[in-house]
Amino acid sequence: MRELTVGNGILLTHSSFMGLLFRTMLLPAGHLLSLLLVIGPGGTESSPQAPPQGCYAAEEAGERTFRCSQAGLSAVPAGIPNDTRKLYLDANRLASVPAGAFQHLPVLEELDLSHNDLAHLSGAAFRGLAGTLRHLDLSANRLASVPVEAFVGLQIQVNLSANPWHCDCALQEVLRQVRLAPGTGTGIVCGPGARPDLVGQEFLPLVGQEELCGPGRGGAQRSTDVALLVTMGGWLALVGAYLAHYLWQNREETRRPLKQAPGLPVRSEDSSTLSTMV
Repeated sequence: MRELTVGNGILLTHSSFMGLLFRTMLLPAGHLLSLLLVIGPGGTESSPQAPPQGCYAAEEAGERTFRCSQAGLSAVPAGIPNDTRKLYLDANRLASVPAGAFQHLPVLEELDLSHNDLAHLSGAAFRGLAGTLRHLDLSANRLASVPVEAFVGLQIQVNLSANPWHCDCALQEVLRQVRLAPGTGTGIVCGPGARPDLVGQEFLPLVGQEELCGPGRGGAQRSTDVALLVTMGGWLALVGAYLAHYLWQNREETRRPLKQAPGLPVRSEDSSTLSTMV
């Protein structure tokens, strides 16, 4: 009797193998497909990638949530489910967010990166999230400045409080791109790296008092607007002066026919006739 060896070293007789093959052929197509999907080449079932230690997936308020809070992470972990809507990576040791770190999460709506060691954000850190991301928490990190490009196109509400901000042009431009989470504006304070006269001050009141971008970015736009207004005002003044001069000339022309006409000269024939009669 001949024996065949299959996956995991299992021995089957020839007749047993043929019977197993025949029964497999009789399986419905749907069951056969499921069997092929779960059995690997070695005859074992394949399992999805396990989440990092300290992370877990859950359903919260009917939304797919992935929590990695206080998991000791130093980088954005792999294995985050693609259908995640809320992602919590708070209270870890993340120092930076690289380009496209979350672009494989097409339905992500809320991202919590608070209480990390973030000191750098790539300009493409949130690439792929423009249509979905609504809430972003970057509070309590080591961010002194962030690239404006990281927030372009995002319709988000963001928490930027408790960071040692430089209070520079980049931050001013970011605040023009995003909406601050309610009650977090007072927590945006200028850190030690800011201008000496700004250290310790709240940033939002400064935005309305001073243009930090100078002539290079926002300042250039404002200067252009002012120049345009001045130019338009000059043209309007010229048009007004021309109209006033035109109306004054017309008024003078209408007055001239009303002046008394000069006396007409007397013809010589009339003069001789008058002298003969006398």
